[in-house]
Amino acid sequence: MSLTPEKKSEVRNRLQFYREMGIGPLYRRGTPSRQPVAEPEEDSRAAGWAEPVELRSEDMSREAATTGDRESQLRIILNDIGPDCQRCKLSRLGRKQIVFGTGDPHAELVFIGEGPGADEDAQGLPFVGRAGQLLNNMIAAMGLKREQVYIANIVKCRPPQNRTPERDECDTCSPFLMRQIGVIRPRVIVALGATAAKNLLGVQDSMASLRGRFYDFSPPGEVDENGEPLVCKLAVTYHPAFLLRDPRQKKETWKDLQMVMKYLGLEAPPRKETE
Repeated sequence: MSLTPEKKSEVRNRLQFYREMGIGPLYRRGTPSRQPVAEPEEDSRAAGWAEPVELRSEDMSREAATTGDRESQLRIILNDIGPDCQRCKLSRLGRKQIVFGTGDPHAELVFIGEGPGADEDAQGLPFVGRAGQLLNNMIAAMGLKREQVYIANIVKCRPPQNRTPERDECDTCSPFLMRQIGVIRPRVIVALGATAAKNLLGVQDSMASLRGRFYDFSPPGEVDENGEPLVCKLAVTYHPAFLLRDPRQKKETWKDLQMVMKYLGLEAPPRKETE
């Protein structure tokens, strides 16, 4: 079946997109048979040639996984979500764009918040507003740079008026977040705030009950490099936006971060002497 010029252009653009991600080949043929080539009037499959088969995203993800290219694996997840996801009602409630996640694909430490705010929705990156600046300071206090960790949210679209994401919205985004965690394979996840903690742990306890200890967290369906279920530590602390409203809880948050630092073998940088 011949393709229209518009369809050919679409295919070329898609192939170029995957080539830029380092994924391929996207089309393959079967191994030719050792039998004599069939006469032209016979079915071409008799000659041992399979029709071109377009690789599915699962195939491409498997190929990226075999090369250890985590950045490409994350791009595949982003492509599976699509630039204009319509899977839940947040897509119809004023969000501008998907806020996927950012940071080091090989990070030992992942921070997961609630959902994008106005600044994040405008820039397409998580934690870039006032709460994001505070999170940057928290990361720096741990002796790390923002570029050395990975940051994401429970939902990837801004809820209207920054309301708490609803259960169905969280459940819709969850499989993609679990895949992101499965690619990054962090040693520790820090859940920022009650919404992140309750969705990741599947509990309804208070922050006071959830904080102060590690949980063994295993994202469903994700495995480690040995093919065993992936397990990482999960800690809970206050969301930076909450700390902006109640700075008194910064001391408690620092205790949570120190627990994480001890587990990861991190040391806080020395304080600069004031003049």
